[in-house]
Amino acid sequence: MLLVIDAGNTNVVFAVHDGEKWRGVWRITMQAQRTSDEYAVWLLALLKMQGIAADDIEGAVIGTVVPAALYHLRTLCRQWFAVEPLLASARLDWGFSIKMDNPDEVGVDRLLNGLAAHHLYGGPLTVIDFGTATTFDVVDAEGSYCGGVIAPGINLSVEALHQAAARLPRIGIGRPAVDSVIGRNTVAAMRSGVFWGYVGLIEGIVERIRQEVGQTMKVLATGGLAPLFSEGTTVFDHVDSMLTLNGLRILAGRNPLPRLTIEKDFLTEG
Repeated sequence: MLLVIDAGNTNVVFAVHDGEKWRGVWRITMQAQRTSDEYAVWLLALLKMQGIAADDIEGAVIGTVVPAALYHLRTLCRQWFAVEPLLASARLDWGFSIKMDNPDEVGVDRLLNGLAAHHLYGGPLTVIDFGTATTFDVVDAEGSYCGGVIAPGINLSVEALHQAAARLPRIGIGRPAVDSVIGRNTVAAMRSGVFWGYVGLIEGIVERIRQEVGQTMKVLATGGLAPLFSEGTTVFDHVDSMLTLNGLRILAGRNPLPRLTIEKDFLTEG
């Protein structure tokens, strides 16, 4: 069984794949200084509920855009599961070229999305990930990562609007109750601006990417808010909430998993 860890700016997602299917997916709020023991208390209880023991885990892979969290996640794998995790980076074998000025600066989540998208759906395609930032990543017909676009995430935009304008309330994110773009009160106007504004951003950037590439491209959406925005646009060909996790699984299959060289009894880090 493979333990898969996707550590983003907002959440850390843990999942276990048994070689044929996902046995469970669990998420916890990202706190960079959360210790390996804190993770273990929470995760081992969830694994037990699914009939999975720590000794069942034979390998692990970590993808993170939060460097400060890596130490504790790696220690979790070593101390509690006795495995050395594979760390996703641009220097591994991805099976495609990374056409960037500096491949090492690309967030591994974006590469993982591109890897899984091409593997599962074929290219050329654009992957839109609704995370802390909203990212658009372009993959060509051969699977090569060609770059993309980074825009502020919708939660960041809503919070910035509330913080910067004293009389505007903090609002929840959702589709406006009616399809009218024109709001009849402040909250309705804000909801309309947030929802339809992002629909316009999505459709506009996708169209500009298609014009620049010069060919029709599939469009995939992932991230927690992807289903919400799929209600407001027909631009998505697929919505796949498991894209990043599948990218980690596929990457682990392409690269040899490192061996733990220190005896478990001596692993007292954390």
